[in-house]
Amino acid sequence: MATHTHLGHIFHIAGAPKVTEAAAALVSIPDGALVLDDSGRIVFCGDRAEIPSEYESGTVHDHRPGFLLPGFVDTHIHFPQTYAGDSYGGGQLLEWLTLCMFPSETKFADPEFAQQAAVEFTNRRISAGTTAAMVFGSAFPHAQDALFTETQKAGLRIVSGRGIQTVGGETAQPLMTSEEDAIRLTREEIEKWHGADTGDVATALLHVAIIPRFSLSVTPETLKNLGELYEEVRDRGVYVHSHLNENNRPGTGEVDSTKETYQVNSYLDTYDGKFLPGSEVGGKSLLGRRTILAHCVHCQDVELERMAETGTSVSHCPISQLFLGSGTMPWKRTVASGVNISVGTDFGGGDEWLIPRVLGDAFKVHITEAGDDGVSMHPAEMLFVGTLGGARALDMENRFGNFDVGKEADFVVVDPSGTPALDGLLRNAFRAADPELARDQTLFALLMGIRETSIAEVYVAGRRAQLS
Repeated sequence: MATHTHLGHIFHIAGAPKVTEAAAALVSIPDGALVLDDSGRIVFCGDRAEIPSEYESGTVHDHRPGFLLPGFVDTHIHFPQTYAGDSYGGGQLLEWLTLCMFPSETKFADPEFAQQAAVEFTNRRISAGTTAAMVFGSAFPHAQDALFTETQKAGLRIVSGRGIQTVGGETAQPLMTSEEDAIRLTREEIEKWHGADTGDVATALLHVAIIPRFSLSVTPETLKNLGELYEEVRDRGVYVHSHLNENNRPGTGEVDSTKETYQVNSYLDTYDGKFLPGSEVGGKSLLGRRTILAHCVHCQDVELERMAETGTSVSHCPISQLFLGSGTMPWKRTVASGVNISVGTDFGGGDEWLIPRVLGDAFKVHITEAGDDGVSMHPAEMLFVGTLGGARALDMENRFGNFDVGKEADFVVVDPSGTPALDGLLRNAFRAADPELARDQTLFALLMGIRETSIAEVYVAGRRAQLS
């Protein structure tokens, strides 16, 4: 059997722990070896001196003194905002959408512009080491076609779907469709692209999600129709993605506006089939193991409990929450609910493409939460939400997310020499005498210091991703 052996300092979260168990599951192998078979699956992960004899004749890729980390998983990023980062609209979420994002996303009506953006978006993912992503898609089918095509060429993983809008203001008009077309176009995208690369969703890199932009961009009729569609395709592994409880400005923010418009008890009810006044049931639920809801900054306890009960995951986006003044997702309360937590860049609500930058800001916002709510995230928790937690959110933890034997080898090669500040820090910083604390200090410095210049190589299922 032909094998490939990659050498470097390995960090990963082994097994299938909860985020609260990540520290105990953290694996650090300074002189590590990751051995892949010819199908790109992991057959050995351990110390270089312990490589089984049957793999010693394989091709060796020596990345030392670099690091091998599982590929980063971005569970919330906007394709039609590729060129809309750092947009100033003089307000918070709803003003920013109206004045900046809807006009920016309308530019994707031009097929040439959309194609250019698809190449840029895919290349930026590779540069950031993002091997798998839940991508909020364009309203325009030709743009989605370009995105899936470029992603397939590059060899990356993607879950995406066209952004569904059936109601909105003047600047949103070009992005809106009729109720009938919303379902027709979504169904057509599922038939065209879900599992299209292999014909089997269990092995595919390309997957489709049903993506209502958020409850204020659709109607009860839309939610009812989407629930019926999802009931048809849920067993085919189709996903659901949207936003939840992002901005709570009293009276005029997203949360209050949603509850007022639908006359419901909670924002989550609108996605849970309870979108009629008084939270009466009006259709099928969109919640489940392949549903990811972004932000979840201002959730009620009952909402978090319902998400945990249904297997719905959170995409935590601290950079975006800072950028738009949305507040801080309460770490301790969210973790205590048992809901799975992953992370998203939310570019262009966020202004970074790099998941380690999201992890760095997560650490900063949670250590500054008020009073007893403040917490110093363990670096293993940071690594978990950026890798294994994302794979779990995508319901593909059995395929990737760490270096357990048998999984598909998604990983990034981090070369600190590409980022002199990081290189100097790792070479010269003080480390505790206690080996476990010293390990944690190294991982923390690595995650905080990684930049795009640090990402040397990116692999998905053992194959190197290629820039266009």
